[in-house]
Amino acid sequence: MNIKNLDSVAFLIGRSFLGIYFLLPGISKIFGYSDTLSLMVSKGVPLASIALPIVILLQVGLGVSIIANKYLRESSLILFGLTVLINIYIHNFWDLSSDPSFAHELQNFVKNTAIAAGLLVLSTKDKS
Repeated sequence: MNIKNLDSVAFLIGRSFLGIYFLLPGISKIFGYSDTLSLMVSKGVPLASIALPIVILLQVGLGVSIIANKYLRESSLILFGLTVLINIYIHNFWDLSSDPSFAHELQNFVKNTAIAAGLLVLSTKDKS
């Protein structure tokens, strides 16, 4: 197997993992709708009752789009923005200095920052 084939396989696997990272949580938000809405409200997400269905549609629809290698640039950039917003509103470790969940939220913030970076890289990938 030559390096070009390995690149294609690595791109397929990486793209699929990123897509699944959004698809599965989007689906889980459907089944845990009221719990997710309560979390969003408690974290001060503006217009949470409107935002949640939009988040679900974006995570499921664009996750599938990335897996299918369709509209990669657009999907990646939109999910990049969504990931940044989730970090700001949900993983706000800076407000939890003495809270036991500080370390967990900091870890999620850093993880989501890496996911956002991966989405930016993916958005530059030419489909050729």
